[in-house]
Amino acid sequence: MMTLHTLVAAAAALVASLGLRADRPAPTTPQPARSNALATWKQGGSAFGIFVPSERPMNATDANGKRLPPLYTEGGAHTLGSNPLLDYLFLNLEGAYDAAAVKAMVTGLSHLPASGRPTLLVRIPTIEAAGEDSTRARVKAILGMGADGVVIPHVRSAAEARIAAGFFKDAGANVWTRANPKGTIVAMLMIEDGGAVTEMNEIAAVPGYSLLSCGIGSLTQSMGGREKAAEAEAACQRVRDVADKAGMPSMMTANAATLRDRITRGYKGLLLMGATAQTDSLILSGRDAVGRK
Repeated sequence: MMTLHTLVAAAAALVASLGLRADRPAPTTPQPARSNALATWKQGGSAFGIFVPSERPMNATDANGKRLPPLYTEGGAHTLGSNPLLDYLFLNLEGAYDAAAVKAMVTGLSHLPASGRPTLLVRIPTIEAAGEDSTRARVKAILGMGADGVVIPHVRSAAEARIAAGFFKDAGANVWTRANPKGTIVAMLMIEDGGAVTEMNEIAAVPGYSLLSCGIGSLTQSMGGREKAAEAEAACQRVRDVADKAGMPSMMTANAATLRDRITRGYKGLLLMGATAQTDSLILSGRDAVGRK
C-alpha cells in the first residue's frame, strides 16, 4: 500500500509533467480585452453596447394595479459594468427622466476601476417635450453626477442642433470632437424625423458634439410606417455618411439579423437589446467581424 508521502510525491510528479504548478490555478479561457466606447471611437474602432435593462419584472404593478416604472440599481450597474464585452451602456430615459437612475448607474460603475468600466450614455427627453431650460439643466446635472455622455433625441433642425450643442458648452463639458481629440465627454445628437433628414448636412456641420446618429424606429414611423422601412434605412445610411465625413461616428440599433450589415455599412456604435448570453455571443461575433479580440 502506498504511504501518504508516496501519494503526495506522485501527485507532485503528475502536476510537473503537465507543466503546471500546484500553487497556482490552472489556465482559464482568455478574456476579451477591456475597452470603452470613447477610447474605441478615438481610435476609429467599432464599439458594442446595450440598452440598460430594467431590473423590475416586465409589466409589474403596485397594489392599485398601476404599472411601476423601470428600476435601475447600483448592483445592477456594477454587474453590467463587470462584463468586459460591453464598451458602453445606454440608459434610455427619453420616456421619463429619472435622476435617481443616473445616480444609481454612476455609483454602481464607480466601484470598478476607471480603466475597466464601460462608457455610460444617458438619453433624455426631447427638447421639444422638456423645453430648452429643463434640457440644459438635465445635461449639466447628468454630467455633474459623473455620466460619460448625454444623448439628445429628435433633433429637428440645424438650429436645434446648435442649441443642443450649446447645452454641453454651458455645462463646461470637455466634449470629444474631431477638433478636440482629448475630450472626455460624449455628446450625441439624433435625427429621427423626416424634416431633420432634409437638414442632415447642416446638422452635421454644427460644431461641438461627438456623434450624429439616426433613430431607425422613430424615423420609419415619421416617414410613413413599415411600408417606408427601406427608405428610412437609406436615410439613416445617408446620416451615417455625412457624420463620417464630418469626423463623427454613428450609432445604430442591431440584432442577430442586422449586426453584420450594420458593421459593413460603417456604423461604429452597435446598440443591442438585452444583457444575456445570446447578446454576449452576438457581440463576440461582431468583435470578430471588426478584428477585435
